[in-house]
Amino acid sequence: MNKAELIGAIADGSGLSKADAGKALDAFVSSVEGALANGERISLVGFGSWSVDERNARTGRNPRTGEEIQIAAKKVVKFKPGAGLSDAVNK
Repeated sequence: MNKAELIGAIADGSGLSKADAGKALDAFVSSVEGALANGERISLVGFGSWSVDERNARTGRNPRTGEEIQIAAKKVVKFKPGAGLSDAVNK
């Protein structure tokens, strides 16, 4: 499912127009991005939670040449599915 299909599904399920569903989805995505950028954790009970974790710098290898390279430290987003989502996927 791509963004347009998701907007259509939201519109059909909620009775909103596609334009309003698109605005709602954009607002949701923007809110999640902002909260994660501030290091906050987002939890939707039954669906899952997003959090930010930090990866340390490390030494890796270029697979093409075998040369050692330094991989910089960075923040990564983690998603942990909730019980309701896991149950729905595993039915």
